[in-house]
Amino acid sequence: MTIAEHKSHLIVLGKFLGQFGIKESEKAENIPGNERFFNEMDHKIDQAVHYNGWFTRENVIFSLQQWSEALSPENLDKWLNRYDFSNKGGKTVGIVMAGNIPLVGFHDFISVLVSGHKVQVKLSGNDKQLLPLIADFLMQLDNRYEEQIQFTEERLNNFDAVIATGSNNTARYFEYYFRDKPSIIRKNRNSVAVLTGKESKDELARLGDDIFRYYGLGCRNVSKLYVPQDYDFKDFFEAIYEWNPIIHRDKYANNYDYNKAVYLMSEYKILENGFLMLKEDESFGSPIATLFYEFYKDEEELRKNLSENEEKLQCVVKKNPGEKEIGFGKTQKPELWDYADNVDTIEFLLKL
Repeated sequence: MTIAEHKSHLIVLGKFLGQFGIKESEKAENIPGNERFFNEMDHKIDQAVHYNGWFTRENVIFSLQQWSEALSPENLDKWLNRYDFSNKGGKTVGIVMAGNIPLVGFHDFISVLVSGHKVQVKLSGNDKQLLPLIADFLMQLDNRYEEQIQFTEERLNNFDAVIATGSNNTARYFEYYFRDKPSIIRKNRNSVAVLTGKESKDELARLGDDIFRYYGLGCRNVSKLYVPQDYDFKDFFEAIYEWNPIIHRDKYANNYDYNKAVYLMSEYKILENGFLMLKEDESFGSPIATLFYEFYKDEEELRKNLSENEEKLQCVVKKNPGEKEIGFGKTQKPELWDYADNVDTIEFLLKL
């Protein structure tokens, strides 16, 4: 299959995914396979929400809409035109997927396909409803995908390379188990935001998206703030208040209550607004419903600190972002060329 054919199929897939809405889905005309797959996809979205208490329809639809926007002709050209696909591929690449947010392994999945390799997918039990149907949709667009795509509930076998995502603990297992294969092993990462005190209300509101989308479960979610000395959190709390309904979600509320009790019993000083707690802490990874913060005195010293901890960070969010930083409200809207852990997946696959 040529790269042009892969692009054309992904463009159609993007249009297919863009049909689904939070309250109502709108069936578009002239999408191949829509008669078969439209209602089934709507059903699978509901199933995904049923099987994973952290998946709401709003968050699943948000993920589908982001992928729909990403799979545009312009984005696909910008992503793929920089590579030489003359290598015919033909290897089998195993993917061990995480299940913390909807379709979290989808980028790896399409990267393997466009690189001309076969993909063997081991899904997380927390997110196993959507991708098999998407794979079926691609297969009806072009039956050659049937030879490229395989799902397994057992251990990966007969593979040439692997991409595995998990915690720091599971990464140690992955590194040992896949030690004889070319691999990308992803560990825990966190994202931080740097505030100066000069942010507008709109910028702070968009930061709320970076914090609360997917309940903060993704590595791209902001889990810590760096703020200047004597920073007043009043404007921050006011700007993010639109997210207050999140406390009515049982799993989030349970974490809020539990962590608040732990902090109070431990006599930690916290700031809170009824749905988010702020705790001063040097760590990067905060518990659900908690945001760590740390004061800084010197911006240059802070840049040095973040640079030294680059391998622990996925995103650095700030006003007027630099080359390796991003603006407020964009952490959960990555571009196709924004690679996890800054490891170029396509480059890795083309070298196999």
